[in-house]
Amino acid sequence: MLLILPPSETKRDGGAEGYPLDLSALSYPSLTPQRSAALKALATLSRNQRVATGALSLGPTQRHELARNRAVATSAVMPAIERYTGVLYDGLDAATLTAEQRAFAASHVVIHSALFGLLGADDPVPAYRLSHNSRLPGLPLGRHWRSAVSAELAAHDGLLIDARSEAYASLGPAPRRENSIYLRVVSEGESGRRVALSHFNKKAKGLFARAMVSAGLVHPNVDSLLRWADTAGVTLEPGAEGELDLVV
Repeated sequence: MLLILPPSETKRDGGAEGYPLDLSALSYPSLTPQRSAALKALATLSRNQRVATGALSLGPTQRHELARNRAVATSAVMPAIERYTGVLYDGLDAATLTAEQRAFAASHVVIHSALFGLLGADDPVPAYRLSHNSRLPGLPLGRHWRSAVSAELAAHDGLLIDARSEAYASLGPAPRRENSIYLRVVSEGESGRRVALSHFNKKAKGLFARAMVSAGLVHPNVDSLLRWADTAGVTLEPGAEGELDLVV
């Protein structure tokens, strides 16, 4: 079973000093060529501050992100589940997980990065800035990642729970099969009509990830996941074909 999360734009500073990025320490070693190419393109982009600012869609208060990118190969690393910040990761709250829960996350939670592709929750990564819609020189991110990431997901024969945003899912679609579902956050109005949420989407996914990691259950199929949700106070229901609605 894998729960696939999106990354976040924001990253926590710091990490284990003296331990820079080591691609061989990351999960999914078959993605190493793509990771190397993305890092090389990011280094090329980082040589020109004006071009990089535009390519990364940075505002005047975000220029520190350029320094992060220039140092990405040598700066300190920390586990991915701790590196990412923001609403989703606030809900997951990795700092308060027990050792047993962290071990479960390391085995069953992956994060889809625009720079590194699929990452295990405990994979050591530096701070960086690159989004799904960033423009790297000579390396369109969609074309670069789609086949490689999709192949890794297709090779996993257990349950896949895709909690990525649609933008990140497009960088490596999960396979269409019975045990592969897309998680959509919805709200049910007074009329009974369900509406997809944007503002509370990330918070709901973070809390859902927290609930799954806290429970520590490996679900073999969607039915098992739905039965657990029913007992865990999580409103999870079948939605459109290939989707589950997380109702908030």
